[in-house]
Amino acid sequence: MLVGICSVKGAPGVTTAALALAARWPVGDPMVIEADPAGGDVAARHRLPAAPGLVSLAAAARRQSNPELLAEHSQQLPGGLRVIPGPVAAEQARAALGVLTTRGVRAMRAAASPQDAAVLVDVGRLDTSSPALPLVRGAESLVVMTRPRADQLSHVATLLNEIPTWTRIPGLVLIGGGYSRVEVERELRVPVMGTLPDDAAGAALLCGQQRGRSPEKSALGRAAERLARNLVAHVQRVPTADTAQAPAAVPAQVPSSGNGVVPR
Repeated sequence: MLVGICSVKGAPGVTTAALALAARWPVGDPMVIEADPAGGDVAARHRLPAAPGLVSLAAAARRQSNPELLAEHSQQLPGGLRVIPGPVAAEQARAALGVLTTRGVRAMRAAASPQDAAVLVDVGRLDTSSPALPLVRGAESLVVMTRPRADQLSHVATLLNEIPTWTRIPGLVLIGGGYSRVEVERELRVPVMGTLPDDAAGAALLCGQQRGRSPEKSALGRAAERLARNLVAHVQRVPTADTAQAPAAVPAQVPSSGNGVVPR
């Protein structure tokens, strides 16, 4: 299963959310690819070496496209989660993406094709001009992370007609406080696939800090597990209580004010 994870505006914590989802993925051995054109955070947060990672993967993808390529260029975080960290510098990230979007897509899809496999691709802020868009175009699902505040929701609304053309199962996920799920669904006229809490203690371990709650014990981890199960069920077309149906086409006016919170 290939899943894209992105935001449209602001900094809702896409990378942390991607790691939380992978850490609580219900089946198989998931992998996270940090493919943010603005540069990666995982290597710096976890004090990882620069290679292997996105840059070495791009270099190897020039010559081969076998399914094992992703595993060969991944690193292991404490707890066993496999990640392909992106370079810190935006110029390096964009150069690597320029290669991967033409030569690495086949390897990525091959690695994601087994029934129990999952590749989660963190593409950062996504729009029609993003160099990372080809990596997630045609993915089984594209999850849009946003804080439920007027400023971020306004930008999400501008892409609501585009996103369903990139993936067969778009999903909207709300992070932290602000407008309620019901209010967002009513105003944007799209279903919300799930919500994630602001949980500093739960995010700490995923951000490379020594002190923090493990994903299986934190509020963030429990919410991520519910979202991951919902997402898998959604892709497999297995009805669940929280499974969202296809989004409506035209958004309504976004609320103009609210009790939003400041992004982490």
